[in-house]
Amino acid sequence: MHGVTTTSRELPHPDVADVPMTQVLAALADPVRLAIVRELADGPLDELSCQQVGGELAKSTRSHHLRALREAGLIRSVPDGRNRLVSLRRDELERAHPGLLRAVLHG
Repeated sequence: MHGVTTTSRELPHPDVADVPMTQVLAALADPVRLAIVRELADGPLDELSCQQVGGELAKSTRSHHLRALREAGLIRSVPDGRNRLVSLRRDELERAHPGLLRAVLHG
């Protein structure tokens, strides 16, 4: 992996600038994923434990949606003890796609 050290719990996170806009928009088009993004944006903290994100979703369904959001460059999911912390990649998204997140969240 070219000098990158990872553990089995670390997940790949694409560079937001390398993700096609169509993939970002497709991830945001799903109502559940959009709700997750809004939850991460509007919550008291930018990071929530993975179990809190998505409310009443089944674990496999939540994992599916979080994976789609991560692969689209919208969220970061990192190990934190026995949990994962999920956060919105707000600054990176703003640099790569100025105004997109604001439009999606407030449009």
